[in-house]
This record gives sequence, structure tokens and C-alpha cells, in this order.
Amino acid sequence: MNLKNLYEQEIRFVYGQVMNELIEKNPNVFCLEADLSKASGTNPIVLNEHPKNFINIGVAEANMIGVAAGLTADGKIPFCATFCCFATRRVYDQITISVAYANNNVKIIGTGPGITQGANGGTHMCFQDIAIMRAMPNMQVFTPCDAYETRSVLHYMAENYGGMYMQLLRQQLPAVFDESYQFQPGKARKLRDGNHVTLVSSGYMTHFALKAADELAKEGIGVDLLHCPSIKPFPEDDLIESVRKTNAAATVENQNIIGGLGGAVCETLSERYPVRVKRLGVPDRFGEIATEEYLFEKHGFGTEHIKQSCRELAR
Repeated sequence: MNLKNLYEQEIRFVYGQVMNELIEKNPNVFCLEADLSKASGTNPIVLNEHPKNFINIGVAEANMIGVAAGLTADGKIPFCATFCCFATRRVYDQITISVAYANNNVKIIGTGPGITQGANGGTHMCFQDIAIMRAMPNMQVFTPCDAYETRSVLHYMAENYGGMYMQLLRQQLPAVFDESYQFQPGKARKLRDGNHVTLVSSGYMTHFALKAADELAKEGIGVDLLHCPSIKPFPEDDLIESVRKTNAAATVENQNIIGGLGGAVCETLSERYPVRVKRLGVPDRFGEIATEEYLFEKHGFGTEHIKQSCRELAR
């Protein structure tokens, strides 16, 4: 894989190529799909290269989790991919009992998070997957923002034991990092340095947070921008270090503001260093068939909304 040009591809195809890397490195890695392998980017990339390590369960997501848990008994490392709504809401009980409670080594990949589901509408726009997976014992939760970070997170998942959930952005996105990036669980990445307000972002919304931070810098407002690819374990110490300097925080996420990144920030700060916090994201609503621009404006978490919240907190 040409790592220098990784960002020129749709991230779902990066997922397929990284799965091939992982299988070639360790034949115990298996790619499981629930009849959405083209959407996940593993068909034909993994299917053609490693057909013996590719299992299409069919439209049976709960069964996919059960099969994955069974594979771990034989030392296999299964990666189960499907839309976020199916990977979490639909199979939450199976994950709870067969993966987390049993402490099995299953990796779950939720594709097309939040508003990126677009025309699939409210049934497929899962705004609570981070919240419900974060609340589960024996489960780590990750939200990478670009192709390089996605690749590094996947390698971490394959090389370390335990139940893990990762959101997979499917579209092509600009590079935030480069080929030298190394994922560290429980750590945030500081993308901009400032003294006026801490801005905490994750996944897809980090691209918009970066734009907001750069535009605010031109206004003389210094944003301390923390990108959090690791929602659980959460980078509490990195957050505290930043807010001790700024005394205010805003969060932005492609999720319901209840229970996800905003929840983790508020819980941490309320216990360790109380400051003003503004949560941006979906305000406890279901999704709908609409453009991203419409949803940003309706729910108030696009670039302009991020900037305005930072301005108010920086006063």
C-alpha cells in the first residue's frame, strides 16, 4: 500500500486494503460481512485476495456477532463490518453477552456514521452508537478522522486483545495526519494551540473543527483544538491540561450530544475541573433524508456554529 497517497482514496477502500495487510501479517484475522461488503469496501478487495478469510453472513447481523464470538474460541480475530445502526443498535444484546460479558476478542466496525448516511435517512442515521458502546464494559471505542488514522487504529485493534468498536467513515477526506501517524488509545491529538477556548472534536467533525479554529485564529481567538480518536479509554488528562489553560470547552461530534464525546467531556470536567462547556452535535433528534448542510444548519453544529460557540466561550 502506498501510504503517501492513502488520503486520495475513499476510506472504505482503505479499510479493505488494511484488512488484506492484517490477514497477510496474521492469518487468524478474519473479515466478516452482513451483505454490505461493497459498502464496507471489502468486496472485491478482500474477497478476491483472501477468500478463505472472508465470510459473508448475509442479512443476519446478530448471527454475525455470534459467529465472530465463536471464531475467537479458535484463536481467530474477527472484524465485523456493517452500517453503524446495524453494528450497534440492532445487535446490542448479542454484543453485550457474546463479546463484552464473555470478554471475547471481537472487533466491530460501524460504517457510515451519523449524518454521512445521507439519503438513507433517519432509520440509518445512528446518532447514539458511540454513547451505547461507550457505556458497555469491556469495550473500547474509537472514532478516527482520516485514512492514516483509520489504518493505525485498525492495526492497534488487530494487535491487542478485547472487544472494540470503531466508526468507519466511508468517503474520501483530506488528510489530517500522514504516514508516520501512530494511534495511542486514551490520548488526544492537539491539532491547534490556543489560550482562549478548548475545542474537542472527534471523527468526521474534526475536519470542520480545524476549519473553524483556523478562521478564528484570524480573528485573534486562540483555539486549543483536541482531536479525540479514542472515546473509550478517554483522554482525561489531555483534556484537563487544556482547560486549565483556557477555562472553557466546546465539543463537536457527529452524534447525539447525549452520552458520546460531549458526555465524556462533561463527566470528566464535572468531577475534575468544572468549567463552562458547550456541546455541539445532534440535539436528541432522529435523522432524516437531507443534505449535510441542511442538517448542520438545522441542528447547529456546522463550522459557523462552532465558531460562534467558541467566540462566546472565549469572552
